[in-house]
Amino acid sequence: MSNLEIRGLTAGEKPDVLHSRRAEFWHGVRATFPLVVGAIPFGIIFGALAVNSGLSAGAAAAMSAFVFAGSSQFIAAGLVGSGAGMLIIVLTTFVVNARHSLYSVTLAPHMKHLPQRWLAPLGFWLTDESFLVVAERYRQPDASPHKQWFFLGSALFMYINWQICTWVGIFAGQTLPNPAGWGLDFALIVTFIGMVAPGLRSQPVTASVLMAGVVAILLAGLPNQLGLIVAALLGVAAGMLTERAGSARRKSE
Repeated sequence: MSNLEIRGLTAGEKPDVLHSRRAEFWHGVRATFPLVVGAIPFGIIFGALAVNSGLSAGAAAAMSAFVFAGSSQFIAAGLVGSGAGMLIIVLTTFVVNARHSLYSVTLAPHMKHLPQRWLAPLGFWLTDESFLVVAERYRQPDASPHKQWFFLGSALFMYINWQICTWVGIFAGQTLPNPAGWGLDFALIVTFIGMVAPGLRSQPVTASVLMAGVVAILLAGLPNQLGLIVAALLGVAAGMLTERAGSARRKSE
């Protein structure tokens, strides 16, 4: 994906045109569209798996509405189906979402001037996909004062899509057997590879990916997704330590 595509710009269009709230909002929607396409089967599979794991339709829909964290929702639904305790489910969800602390380190310098009425909803709606396009938008050198509207457009697009796809999956999962065998999960893998690959130019992201990947493979046999919990914690720790080391080195220089 090119920088123009990530920014939602067309060839020859200048970033100076993005100074209005409305323009920023719709450019956020446009920039997120390819990632939304990849998330559609992901949301459908979640809805289907959730109701087949023992969750009611209302509980599955509420999880998408109030948790809104795809990978954590998949893990939680799987743990519910396996009969895991509430503490394990809550702890696992919390740890998997700890990667958002790395996202906050990246976005905080650009958003610290915003009031809580902006920070609270944008923090809730932040996803891996929106982070990718929003971080790239903030890296652009233009002086637009409304880049948070780009964030809002991206986040709302992802959120609405996720709710719709969850309900499609809920209805499909109640009528069609074995949703895990549909083969739609390939879209999730391709989407995440596409999101992670551009970030590997950053040392903290590279350190985090390498640490989490190696640990996840080594501890894949642990029960209740405990290997994933450890991998996520160590991945976040590796990224934060690398970021701090880099900041200290830049200050000393």
